[in-house]
Amino acid sequence: MKQFLDKDFLLKTETAKILYHEYAKKMPIYDYHCHLNAKEIYEDRKFESITDLWLVEGHAGDHYKWRAMRNNGIEEKYITGNASKKEKFLKWAETIPYTVGNPLYHWSHLELKNYFGVEEPFSPKNAEKIYDHMNEVLQTKTVRKIIEESNVYSLCTTDDPIDDLKWHKLLKEDTSFKTKVYPSFRPDKIVNIDWDTFLPYVAKLNEVLGYEIKNLDDLEKGLLERIEYFHEVGCRVADHSLEVVVYKDATREEVDAVLQKALKGEKLTLDEAAIYRGYIIVFFGRAYHAHGWVQQYHIKALRNNNSRMMKLVGPDTGFDSINDGNFAPQLSRILDTLESTAQLPKTIVYSLNPVDNELLATLIFCFAEEGVPGKMQLGSAWWFLDQKDGMEKQIQALSNLGLLSRFVGMLTDSRSFLSYTRHEYFRRVLCNKLGDLVENGEYPNDIEFLGKIVEGICFNNAKAYFDSNR
Repeated sequence: MKQFLDKDFLLKTETAKILYHEYAKKMPIYDYHCHLNAKEIYEDRKFESITDLWLVEGHAGDHYKWRAMRNNGIEEKYITGNASKKEKFLKWAETIPYTVGNPLYHWSHLELKNYFGVEEPFSPKNAEKIYDHMNEVLQTKTVRKIIEESNVYSLCTTDDPIDDLKWHKLLKEDTSFKTKVYPSFRPDKIVNIDWDTFLPYVAKLNEVLGYEIKNLDDLEKGLLERIEYFHEVGCRVADHSLEVVVYKDATREEVDAVLQKALKGEKLTLDEAAIYRGYIIVFFGRAYHAHGWVQQYHIKALRNNNSRMMKLVGPDTGFDSINDGNFAPQLSRILDTLESTAQLPKTIVYSLNPVDNELLATLIFCFAEEGVPGKMQLGSAWWFLDQKDGMEKQIQALSNLGLLSRFVGMLTDSRSFLSYTRHEYFRRVLCNKLGDLVENGEYPNDIEFLGKIVEGICFNNAKAYFDSNR
């Protein structure tokens, strides 16, 4: 029987152990998609309580843990409510032994071990002792120290086009902090023309631009100004959450008419919204290509399923799920429209539904480009899928239908500064997979070359992919 969470955790073969300990483990992290707060990084925040860092602060926190606690019957007051920090921590301790088989058990114990030196299993029996110990250790840690301890070379936050990027600018000037912190461009609020938030958002965009958006010309002009502003601050990545993937052929005049109808507050038909969405996604793609950016499409999230809890605690609090439905023909049209004018940027496509791995792999690799290795990327196992089984399925699909060796690897997609253990988790899963191939006689025992591939997937591929235009 193996010891729980020993140095060879998830590594079943000798080849896997060599690949992880001699190659993967030492590589820096390029976290190209996360939701960390640039202000907290610049100000080098020190958290008062481990509950704030590990579980919850107000209505922001770890949705994964919240979902587990709710499923364990824990009252909401101990999750996003007004219970004390210690009470919330103890309720998480009450839940964690029941997460057997859930990646939360592994992630939490990796965080305990790597950042706080706690190697014993966490449970109600030792919760108070661990709470006091974590809080004591936390007094020696700041946000920047955690990032540095995690060997993070670069991270890309997620930012709205109207953001002034004040904290990114200050970080750029601060030579004392070695990790590079870049913004990412996330324009979902201007894409979703039929949402209630569209008009209030346009009003805010008008304020930032200093002029009123009255038509499509104005909108495109303003968005290009914001893209240029982000570019100057170091942005080279855009990110789209495509709740719906649609594309319908339309003239520029038809799109302009739809936009002006929306600006008047009139209700749009589904076809009108689709005409606009498809057009604006292609517009963004062309702009990204012109600036040498990478675009990311996150597909098949079904958000805010529980309307009662939405009213009580708001969005992004753990009530989202995997979606279904067809999208391949529409995505194909978007990619082909960009490709037809040689304006398709580097693109990463993620689906929250694991049944789409093979679909996406076969589709996106139709758009490879001569001289650009790995231009089109099957996105890392994302959100609900960034666990052992989800990672293995994504790696297998990419291996079967593409080039795993050109993969840009893992990301955190997290609001927590402790989530860098997920990179370790991914690296162990990756090395175990490659080790199996060697020891099953499915690939030569060329450790030096395989080590180079591992180093590429862990860091070097992402650095080359995202930094080629810096």
